Amino acid sequence: MTRLWPTIRHILHMRRLWQAVLLVSVVAILYLATTSSSYPIPSSDNDKVNHLIAFIELTIVTRLAWPRLSAFWYAPALLGFGLLLEVVQASLPYRDFSLADVLADSLGIAIGMLPWPGTRRPREMDLRDSPESL
Repeated sequence: MTRLWPTIRHILHMRRLWQAVLLVSVVAILYLATTSSSYPIPSSDNDKVNHLIAFIELTIVTRLAWPRLSAFWYAPALLGFGLLLEVVQASLPYRDFSLADVLADSLGIAIGMLPWPGTRRPREMDLRDSPESL
């Protein structure tokens, strides 16, 4: 168990991995939001729960991929992605635009911005952190 936490911490700080996960997540969500067929993955009967979970995941993965990026940048970008999905869905004959979906996306972003283990910004090194300062 003592070796597990350093391994988890190491994985949480692998920014390239989380950037790839974010790209795959965006592509998967874009596909699921625009496909006409029912998807073979487990999902909630309530579409709003699916939006909520998707945007919690997108927000947490964004924070892991770019830990120094301010919420002032990624929160509007993620909300813009959710709005873009709804605009695209409005143009599809088998989908509808829904402001309730955008609200669920917003709530998911807000929950994803809460303090989660491993998503804290790395501290800047300071001279006070050096062994010579003791």
